Amino acid sequence: MIDASTATTPSLLARFGFAKHPERPVAHPRPDGASDALVDAAGKVSAAFEVIEQARGLLYGFHRMSGEADLALQDAVSALREAGATELADDIDQALVGRDVLPGFWTFQLVEQYDEHYFQVFRAAADRVRDDLMGGAPHVFEAEMKAREQDGGPGAD
Repeated sequence: MIDASTATTPSLLARFGFAKHPERPVAHPRPDGASDALVDAAGKVSAAFEVIEQARGLLYGFHRMSGEADLALQDAVSALREAGATELADDIDQALVGRDVLPGFWTFQLVEQYDEHYFQVFRAAADRVRDDLMGGAPHVFEAEMKAREQDGGPGAD
């Protein structure tokens, strides 16, 4: 074992302070009568929705990047024309500039369809679980986890 008394740097506790705060109340207490299983299930729905939020962000990123690429391609086509490669510029312009990413769809339409037909329904489901089962409180599972982890001393669960 390493002897902490010979350490040349201050301990993490001395540098950053205590992580434990048993005096703090649970940020979002569970509703009366809500079982551990119900809090766990509501937490799983919330976690699933967080994944959907991230997927939606990636879809918006795809939308933005595709649009930026199309604009950059238009600049490149203009540069090709100015450099004398008119036939090639025309070919690229006709075949690619403004092209649907899927037949009949630009990326803004994909985003709109995702929002309307999937994201909004998923959000409504997550909201309903939170409102109906957790009294409207978000992250009850995580709030209890925070309270447990900040409650004890060394080796506490």
